[in-house]
Amino acid sequence: MLPIRRLPDTLVNQIAAGEVVERPAAALKELVENALDAGARRILIDLQNGGIDHLSVTDDGHGMAPGDMRLAIERHATSKLPTGDLSAITTLGFRGEALPSIGSVAVLTLTSRSAGGDADNGGWQLVVDNGRIMGDGPAATPPGTRVSVDALFAAVPARRKFLKSPRSELAACLDVVRRLAMARADVGFELRHDGRRLIGVAAATQAGVDAGPAAQVARLAALFGPDFADNAVAVDLEREGLTLGGLAGIPTYHRGVADHQFLFVNGRPVKDRLLVGAVRGAYQDLLARDRHPVLALFLGVPHDFVDVNVHPAKTEVRFRDAALVRGMIVSGLRRALDAAGHRAATTISADALTAFTAPAMPAFAAPQGVAEAPRLFAQFADMVLPAGKAAAHDALPAAPAPFAVDHPLGVARGQIANTYIVAETDDALILVDQHAAHERLTLERMKRALAGGGIAGQALLMPQLVELDEIAAGRIVDRAGELAELGLEVEGFGAAAVLVRATPALLGGIDAAGLIRDLADDLAAWGAAVTLRERLDGIAATMACHGSVRAGRALGIAEMNALLREMEVTPHSGQCNHGRPTWVRLAKPDIERLFGRR
Repeated sequence: MLPIRRLPDTLVNQIAAGEVVERPAAALKELVENALDAGARRILIDLQNGGIDHLSVTDDGHGMAPGDMRLAIERHATSKLPTGDLSAITTLGFRGEALPSIGSVAVLTLTSRSAGGDADNGGWQLVVDNGRIMGDGPAATPPGTRVSVDALFAAVPARRKFLKSPRSELAACLDVVRRLAMARADVGFELRHDGRRLIGVAAATQAGVDAGPAAQVARLAALFGPDFADNAVAVDLEREGLTLGGLAGIPTYHRGVADHQFLFVNGRPVKDRLLVGAVRGAYQDLLARDRHPVLALFLGVPHDFVDVNVHPAKTEVRFRDAALVRGMIVSGLRRALDAAGHRAATTISADALTAFTAPAMPAFAAPQGVAEAPRLFAQFADMVLPAGKAAAHDALPAAPAPFAVDHPLGVARGQIANTYIVAETDDALILVDQHAAHERLTLERMKRALAGGGIAGQALLMPQLVELDEIAAGRIVDRAGELAELGLEVEGFGAAAVLVRATPALLGGIDAAGLIRDLADDLAAWGAAVTLRERLDGIAATMACHGSVRAGRALGIAEMNALLREMEVTPHSGQCNHGRPTWVRLAKPDIERLFGRR
């Protein structure tokens, strides 16, 4: 048995660094939080190679005297726990080992000057090289603090090899800064990567003035994009000493992944499972299961109501009354969304809806005439999918077709709001969601094409430019070869745009920009290690959604019947790609009950 021995300080610091500084974004989070706690009004962040080679945070906060700087690089030294009570944490950063941990696995340069210091004293600088103090002396610097971290994990190759690509590390850094910038509209943030400015927002208020709701909305709009504020509702609720505010996207404004949900507790960005679950519960019957809301929620609680010291990176918290917090988020979101027009149905509508059922699509035997369904559907696709082609209303029969007893979904009679197909059988009324149904049919056609060797591309007459953020554009360009196998040909156009040259032929005219943005979200959720071949169903479902007949599109009777016939011979056509029913049936007795005839 090996004897027990005390570890050297350098190794202790490296072990502590594993809890705090697992990647550049983690170090950046600690440094920016320190700047905010120091009263900074403007924070400048500079990154090189995703923060792996260099990252620095410069602020105009209180600054430090030389003696405080020397204490700051010692383990468990902090100014943020004046009483020594861990339950009374009111700052963002408080873990004393942050700076010494960073200095144990990188070259840490700490330069600072106290705002109230002697004017003749230009400041002080400390340099720590992987745990060894290499510099300690005066330096010319304006009031405030600048912390530089160079060559992260260069001396610890076992740790450095686990870092991801520079683009992935940059994405994590951007996420950290965006979250902190959302919480502090009173502070200006600027982030530059390899000389290019990626984030730039000015302080919304003057020094000493709290940022109000309007400033917070403006900050969120600046970071989310201009569309967010126009498609969101304000959340404002107070209950038992807790407050909830922010903006929540309406259900129709959603994304393919959940990384556009920003949650804060007392101004601290968190990724807490309780809060995420409460958001999911509030939207559960308003969104498809594979879609996620966009929101930024700010929860304010008494400091003794929450424990923030349950996770090394302080991203998870523990509440004294978790049920109260969950209920508050659900009810706060529900109230806000109801005020936006999502009202309960009237009594008559409720009675009618209870009479509708969404049965599973039975295993229909192919009746006489159904063998021609693929040909009819091909004609339907030719009439509906290509952009600019009008429905062939003039070719329709003057008299309604008779009942078709061999067609379980009946004969089309018309449309409601150019969205729902109304069909009639000999004993029931059928309503079909034309977009949901065609989305499923398109998906099944794509799956058959993929099984047969691939999807042909259709070249665009004019390549379409799609602007994205730099990270999303990089994800699309990195997968260009795999996307080409699916009929989608793209190439990079600068750092933050993608040029679309061809789209899948069987989708016809589609919104290429919307498709590219949703695919970028998909790739972000799956990560670089997953090939598109492994997620063919997901990719095909995203493409099928963009290549399907939209709600609001007028269809002719022939087109409607072709859609119905194809549904009858297509597997899984009873539900769309998102799990919603594609058709419902109202039997004649149910209709009679609605009018009091039974």
